[in-house]
Amino acid sequence: MSSSASVRSSDRSLNSVTLNPVGLLLFLLLVAGSIPIFWIGFVSLGKAWSTAEYSHGPLIPIISLYLFLRELRRMPLPAPQVHDRWPGILVIVAGLMVAILGNLARIPDIVTYGMIVWIGGVVLTVFGWARGRHHMLPVVHLVFMLPLPLFLYWKLTILLQWISSVIGVWIAQTAGVSVFLDGNVIDLGVYKLQVAEACSGLRYLFPILSFSYLFAILYRGPLWHKLVLLLSAAPLTVLMNSVRIGVISVLVDRYGIEQAEGFLHFFEGWVIFLTCVGILFLMAIALQRLTPNPKPLSEAIDLDTTGFGPILLRIFGIRPSVALALAAALTLLVSTAWALHEGAEPEPMPRDSFAIFPTHIGDWYGSSARLDPQVENVLGASDYLNNTYLNPGGGNPVNMFVAYYDKQTEGDGIHSPEICLPVGGWEIFSLEPRKIDTGLPDYSSFEVHRAVIQKGLSKQLVYYWFEQRGKRQINDFAAKIGVIYDGLVMGRTDGALVRYVTAIDAGETEAEAEERLQEFLRDSLEKLPRYVPL
Repeated sequence: MSSSASVRSSDRSLNSVTLNPVGLLLFLLLVAGSIPIFWIGFVSLGKAWSTAEYSHGPLIPIISLYLFLRELRRMPLPAPQVHDRWPGILVIVAGLMVAILGNLARIPDIVTYGMIVWIGGVVLTVFGWARGRHHMLPVVHLVFMLPLPLFLYWKLTILLQWISSVIGVWIAQTAGVSVFLDGNVIDLGVYKLQVAEACSGLRYLFPILSFSYLFAILYRGPLWHKLVLLLSAAPLTVLMNSVRIGVISVLVDRYGIEQAEGFLHFFEGWVIFLTCVGILFLMAIALQRLTPNPKPLSEAIDLDTTGFGPILLRIFGIRPSVALALAAALTLLVSTAWALHEGAEPEPMPRDSFAIFPTHIGDWYGSSARLDPQVENVLGASDYLNNTYLNPGGGNPVNMFVAYYDKQTEGDGIHSPEICLPVGGWEIFSLEPRKIDTGLPDYSSFEVHRAVIQKGLSKQLVYYWFEQRGKRQINDFAAKIGVIYDGLVMGRTDGALVRYVTAIDAGETEAEAEERLQEFLRDSLEKLPRYVPL
């Protein structure tokens, strides 16, 4: 549609708007009535948006509104009579049910996903199925304002950090710099750079993904052009961060540590974001050159906002309907019921602090150690144990590590050692489930993850599992599902990661190391229920 046609359409829409107090009141009741049932989702989003990774969050609803107004402008006015609103009611009910589930389990992420489903239902109820389904792209765009589930976030972040570091080290080596990657450390000789610090530019992956989605929608061109622009966000971010690591390495080699540290702080975050945005624009120009009739970038990207004001005023003329009244009534009813049901958040389970966990267990004598403050921050545990025990009778020491979370909601929760070990430079040589028999009344026999890890010539044997409210689990996804179920049934979402590690000497077999590990496990495990409630 031409700009003049857009203006004419907007003028008609402005002239057609008549204040409809009944319809407007029903819509306002629908929106206001949703606040209590989605409240913990709003609070959780506010916390997530205060972090660098999701600081773009507040912009997403504004951008979705822009996309919605853009679609309304290019489509004809809604029909005076709409007869297919009822699918929207079903979607609203589905969104409310998801929100109830999230509230009962006290997991805000589920509530926010329910809210997006509910918004989709509202659009379908107001416009009807035939028209409303064409307005789902702005609703789907709202997903970009939500934080990823924690276990997906960690797996994605660690993978991208590793790829970025490998490419960055290769760039530096190609430039003649002596540098190598040792686990989570980029070793430049006189300067060692932590992978997490080197990859801080990846924190803007999520806003770039959101921008590429928006860019693909606004781009005027073939579908395959849009797909290229959409799918290029993640590779672009990783590549730019790899270049950043390579440049840091060259600066250290040529000019010293001070120059590298200054560049490290300057070229993180928004510089990477804006560079990636610039590259996306250059890609759009290049793609246009491949078309038979290339357009200038100003015409290839639809940024016209003509007529948005009058279109926005249509809200005052929203038509009342039985379906809209039912949607408002259902939402108000569910929110009111939840507000009456909701009580104080359950108190954490009574337990002893790991500060008093015994350092003398049977024949074993141990000492405790604190983690690095940055590691503690990433771990996010309510309490943790990091003790190393030695048997004077001989053999290598055994490390016992337990990270306890009094609630695994609102971003708090356990992530698998499968994520941490490769970051620390340890390669997983073997990983398999192993059933062990402790002979203890509270634990009896259960499965653990048994891993043999290797770093250089050093080898270690690892046992770990997720201790979840009296159950032992080894699958992190099943553990997350268990949190939801127990949050509903028991009102509890506490849990812990339990891990035992011992070195395998060159002169001993895995079986000998395993016998030592299991001996200490049986001696120490009977102490655990005081600190990790069953």
